[in-house]
Amino acid sequence: MKRPIAEFIGTFTLVLFGCGAAVIAGADIGLTGISFAFGLALIAMAYGIGHVSGCHINPAVTLGVVASGRMKLNEATPYILAQVAGGLVGALVLLIIASGKADYSVAENGLGQNGWGAGYLGEYNMGSAFIFELVATFLFVLMILGVTGPGGAGALAGLSIGLTLVVIHLVGINVTGVSVNPARSFGPAVFVGGAALGQLWLFILAPIFGGVLAGMLVRTGLLDPEDA
Repeated sequence: MKRPIAEFIGTFTLVLFGCGAAVIAGADIGLTGISFAFGLALIAMAYGIGHVSGCHINPAVTLGVVASGRMKLNEATPYILAQVAGGLVGALVLLIIASGKADYSVAENGLGQNGWGAGYLGEYNMGSAFIFELVATFLFVLMILGVTGPGGAGALAGLSIGLTLVVIHLVGINVTGVSVNPARSFGPAVFVGGAALGQLWLFILAPIFGGVLAGMLVRTGLLDPEDA
């Protein structure tokens, strides 16, 4: 149970502090601050729980690891369940905290949920949202598999992964709010409901496709070090 517990804690932390930065401090820190909140939360968890579970804290990463041949599907199932539960509880705790402010409304202020279309941040369409999430997750998982594989970054892997997530957010917040992680999207959408819940399918399918594609590419060996 150690690994699922670690994955639960890691995903809980990512959602609470990443989405929390948007909901509680977004007006003060802006998109750059929110981007770094997600990245720094991931860096902290990479070094805090990485030695226990590998710190996937993301079903797209876990399925990418499976597709790469580094993990069996039956081993991935408790990871994914723990990640989804962590994202849900993280969003619940954030909702409880945010609700302590007199003028907070989950319908008006949200929980850092992902989305697209009219009324959502940059108002990009569904096609743009799907392509961004697919490509960004593909590159994110490819990078993770690279730095954690043979000849990877070793002790610097967590820092590299977290900074990559920062860059993805800097580019993509206005497009979708940035998911690249179905568990991160699931929790806020459940409590916000409405359009967030109706659009959740995209933030499940696109990241999973991207992660699995990255894993399949790694499995081919095309990106293996020359001396491997």
